[in-house]
Amino acid sequence: MKLVLASKNKKKLVEMNDILSRLGVQVCSEAEAGVDVEVEETGTTFEENSLLKARTVMEASGMPAIADDSGLCVDALGGAPGVYSARYGGEGLDDTGRYRLLLENMRGQSPRTARFVSVITCCFPNGDVITARGECPGTIAFAPMGEGGFGYDPVFFLPERKKTFAQLTAEEKNEISHRGKALALFQEKLKAYLAAQPEN
Repeated sequence: MKLVLASKNKKKLVEMNDILSRLGVQVCSEAEAGVDVEVEETGTTFEENSLLKARTVMEASGMPAIADDSGLCVDALGGAPGVYSARYGGEGLDDTGRYRLLLENMRGQSPRTARFVSVITCCFPNGDVITARGECPGTIAFAPMGEGGFGYDPVFFLPERKKTFAQLTAEEKNEISHRGKALALFQEKLKAYLAAQPEN
């Protein structure tokens, strides 16, 4: 089965394929599906934005589309940056600028508890929808550590591992991350969905 990923993030495409290939599912990029759409993320929850992205790309491509909306929710900041994680601090900032701004806003704040959230939605041309949510708890580090991952990974610290997400190998991260958990649940739901489809 082939799904089109409603994202232009190449690292996300690799991560999705790593995990879903075990189910015999191939995930292709929007470019490979011949679509180029900009989705305005007007939702106020990860669920709403994930559905918006998947539905828009499914309609544009005519193929089942999978979208992930994820972000970092920091308790001391009232759940921010949340759904605005990728746009935190405005358009001018890159990943490094965003996590530096977060560290600045966390100065003197406690607790430093936070969680990464990922919601995965798959929309099928027949109107069916599968949704799965995963969360990974952690804390905000006092300084960035590690070279791996992307986004807020260098400042998201896992006390039980004594490492940030950026210090984990890809395998370790997939095992415990919010996206890894959401994809594991999504895999189960997709497996059941495919098994329930009538034979052609």
